[in-house]
Amino acid sequence: MQGNIMSILAFANTVAAHGYVSSPPARQVGNASVAACGQSVVNNIKADNTSHVEGLPELAANDNGYNSTLCNLWQCRGIQYADNLANVQKYTPGQVVNLKVKLTIPHTGNANVSVVDTRTNKILGKPLISWAEGYADEKAFYGGTTPKGQIDFNVTIPSDLGNACTDGGSCILQWWWYGTGARQSYESCVDFTVTTI
Repeated sequence: MQGNIMSILAFANTVAAHGYVSSPPARQVGNASVAACGQSVVNNIKADNTSHVEGLPELAANDNGYNSTLCNLWQCRGIQYADNLANVQKYTPGQVVNLKVKLTIPHTGNANVSVVDTRTNKILGKPLISWAEGYADEKAFYGGTTPKGQIDFNVTIPSDLGNACTDGGSCILQWWWYGTGARQSYESCVDFTVTTI
């Protein structure tokens, strides 16, 4: 009996929510994500829209619907741009964008928000904002003193992106958080385009 309880508690810990970008709208799963990543990955993300990336490859490996060419689990957890056409944000160079993050279970670590080129999965330039340590600190969270600047903050769209982000699906604002104790990564992706003035 004790073994069963421990198994249930361990499973509950792996599916509990941790955090996500609540504004602007971040990518959500849909039919394109099912077609690319398989139903198991999509079901996991639907059950917990903050599922950590490290838990997804094992699910994908056992799902015949997973297509590694179409579903990069290490970029937006594989969630497809095609499912999020209605959520593409339109920005201009130098525009200040407010992001809101919902933290539900803390894991102290580091985090950043960056512009990522989805074709290469590389950060364009430097992170727009970063926390080298102390992000989502457990003591602060449970004490009700999480710094507002970790959950409600502004970033500035770079002025030197050129044409890299003019087409929908080419760039994302990626919120990325690594809980060092839990050794788990969490991310949300906001699709956007940049229109030059």
